[in-house]
Amino acid sequence: MAVAELFVGPVEPLPSEEEALDAYSATVSGVAERLLPAVSSLRVGRTEGRRPEGAGSAVALTREGLMITSAHVVDGATRGVAAFADGGEYDLEVVGTDPLSDLALVRARSARLEPVETGDADHLRVGQLVVAVGNPLGYAGSVTAGVVSGLGRSLPTRGGGGRRIVENVIQTDAALNPGNSGGALADSRARLVGINTAVAGVGLGLAVPLDGTTRRILNALNREGRVRRGYLGIAGGTQPLPPPAAERLGRKGAIGVIEVVEDSPAARAGLRPGDLIVEVGGQPISKAKELQGHMVGASIGRPLEIELLRDGRLIRVTVVPLELK
Repeated sequence: MAVAELFVGPVEPLPSEEEALDAYSATVSGVAERLLPAVSSLRVGRTEGRRPEGAGSAVALTREGLMITSAHVVDGATRGVAAFADGGEYDLEVVGTDPLSDLALVRARSARLEPVETGDADHLRVGQLVVAVGNPLGYAGSVTAGVVSGLGRSLPTRGGGGRRIVENVIQTDAALNPGNSGGALADSRARLVGINTAVAGVGLGLAVPLDGTTRRILNALNREGRVRRGYLGIAGGTQPLPPPAAERLGRKGAIGVIEVVEDSPAARAGLRPGDLIVEVGGQPISKAKELQGHMVGASIGRPLEIELLRDGRLIRVTVVPLELK
């Protein structure tokens, strides 16, 4: 009985690298190649009686060894090591931490690093491709990809002796696991747009955005090792402007004041519930994160002009923010 040949004909040549990668794969691969040298694995030690060891990731910001990570990764750290994909290992120094934003700056001593290019999370859109690079579960240099699933999410954190909500967090379905914290979230051009911070569930990861507010926080950490925040004493959120005011101002939203804390800077300046804040410090404003940006550092103890809409009229008040304790 004749046996048929299983494999007949010449073997097809393997496709070239360019042919083997579709556009999606080529993009993710390109981002990974650019980011992997800049993302380190962190191992930190803590004082006895607390969590003795911890791990996470960090992203190089400067050639001189400055890196960004999550505050909870280095919380209470007394020693640490940053390890890179090229085999380099460097002792770690904590420059400053801000638990309220879950951001921290650390320095790899005596290191010469390949810094990332930074982007702006304000330009992200839902559905946009993002790539996460970190060291989950001890697997160094891991790369996952997904999309921006949501913007403007809230993340509960602890810091400053209490509980606070980090606003404007990025939600992504790029797979994140323990150890990813402090790692990079990048756009399709390998620009850093966020710092991975939490796993909220299967297919639901959260990252602190790199935007104007977080840039102010990082600059403060670099200068002083901590972040000083101003306090106004209001509660509120984005509300639509009445059509006549929207047409006059050329925008649709403002910050609606819901509550004013008694004897707070806002109360002393004359703000009232129902006011619509349209401008702070000469800049248009419509979102809580924009107001929070004004409260980082420079505004404390200094007169700050606020323009608001009240009973259909635009009025200006001057408030002097106190330091948030």
